[in-house]
Amino acid sequence: MKKLTFLFLFLSVSWCSFSQSYFQDGLSAEWHRSRRDALKELMPVNSAAVIFNNPVKNRSNDVDFIYHPNTDFYYLTGLREPNSALVIFSEPREINGKKVDEVIFVQPRDPRAEMWNGKRLGVEGVREKLGFQEVFLFEEFVKSPYINFASIDKVLSFNLNEDIEGGSSNAPLKRMINSFKKAASYPEEASEAKLQLYELIRATDIENSANVAQVIGRYRQRFPEVADDQVIKDFLAADTPEKRMAVKQKVPNSKTDIFALAQMMDVLREVKTEEELVLLKKAVKISAIGQIEVMKATKVGMSEREIQGIHEFIYKRYGAENVGYPSIVGGGNNGCILHYIDNDMKHVNERLLLMDLGAEWRGYTADVTRTIPVSGKFNEEEKAIYELVLKAQDAGIALCKPGVEFGQIGQVTRQIIDEGLAALGIIKPGQRHNYFPHGTSHHLGLDVHDRGGYGALKDCKVLTVEPGIYIPEGSDCDPKWWGIAVRIEDDILVTSGDPINLSSDAPRTIAAIEEMMRIPSVLENWVLPEIE
Repeated sequence: MKKLTFLFLFLSVSWCSFSQSYFQDGLSAEWHRSRRDALKELMPVNSAAVIFNNPVKNRSNDVDFIYHPNTDFYYLTGLREPNSALVIFSEPREINGKKVDEVIFVQPRDPRAEMWNGKRLGVEGVREKLGFQEVFLFEEFVKSPYINFASIDKVLSFNLNEDIEGGSSNAPLKRMINSFKKAASYPEEASEAKLQLYELIRATDIENSANVAQVIGRYRQRFPEVADDQVIKDFLAADTPEKRMAVKQKVPNSKTDIFALAQMMDVLREVKTEEELVLLKKAVKISAIGQIEVMKATKVGMSEREIQGIHEFIYKRYGAENVGYPSIVGGGNNGCILHYIDNDMKHVNERLLLMDLGAEWRGYTADVTRTIPVSGKFNEEEKAIYELVLKAQDAGIALCKPGVEFGQIGQVTRQIIDEGLAALGIIKPGQRHNYFPHGTSHHLGLDVHDRGGYGALKDCKVLTVEPGIYIPEGSDCDPKWWGIAVRIEDDILVTSGDPINLSSDAPRTIAAIEEMMRIPSVLENWVLPEIE
């Protein structure tokens, strides 16, 4: 009987999942409301946007991974709890006798679940703390007759065809999604690539149909899953604009658009508000201080994980809730692995140490990389590579001004690195190589690779500038260069004036790094007992 009782109690709490703490110094309910109002301005007439929060990810049995909300959902609501959904209407609709433009569905309060995983907001808490008027429990989403999707011309959502992890924790979310798909005639069993090509065909006119056919032809080569689709085959086979227009009529109709909402969120989240910049700047400041303290503390013989731990200790010391992404600490040749997260080298030697880390502060993440000599001094080869990367980065940062095309930053930094590698004899002039295999910049915000467009830069946009050179052991060049990996990454605020380097506190010149590494660390006298 005890076993059955325990099983019942386990089941009664496990499906409920956990809540997240609510920041006293984060974004206000008014700010989140302003973001929903901004989204409504972008929505087409007689449309609805439907957004679900992220599912729970299970780690083992009744232990879940730390919950991270869907960043679009958090941006619009401030809610950090699973099993929740948001519906925004382009125009007010009558619900329960009232004209409303938004409805949110949340998980209930549950004393047994809260005993295990912390307090939830529930209906009243969401009203009080997050400022929503129309708040319902998630079960109401499934049986809500007043959200009549049949009366709405366009339903905006994201791709919901991805599998959600099984188990009771996500059961309410699954029920809501399945109910929504049925009510909104959501396109099932179609890849995102296929649906995107359908949208292209649906949007074409007789004048540009030939250009659309060329685009679809290129897509077809990249995505084999669309190759056998009859509508797409017929559109490509049509040899006149009139025939293409006839095929257009065969595209399956769906009022649900899984692309437009992402584009709208790109527009909203690309430019940071004053409130966002306060949080983002603090995340970057904490991360820069972490780099400074590690420069002081790093010594030959330390492990990569120990160095990672110092970074993350600094973050926690300041109250950062998490890291923005898995920390990268790569000594020597490990630095040549771009997403090296094992960090399991037991003893770093006198070679370079590449450290790519960022604190998360109230949902916003930094992304700062520094490369330092473990010995405290760069050798001549390391200096040559470092100065080349720094030259490229300086040129990239200088371009971070309104109106400059996003791609221009990468073009300039790559040209400098190509010419520099040739001058050092590592490559021949004009030779293709893989010593700089990644892009130079990405957006930064609620996600480490945040939403945003890739056209002309805008005022109050934050992006990284992170050129790098990686020469793995065994490369086709003089062995004296082998194992050198250098990346310098800073977080740059675009302004109407000069670009602002938010992470400039962390030394990035050779002289400044070597000087910082001569300063004693406060951790030098922290001695722990030896254990087997």
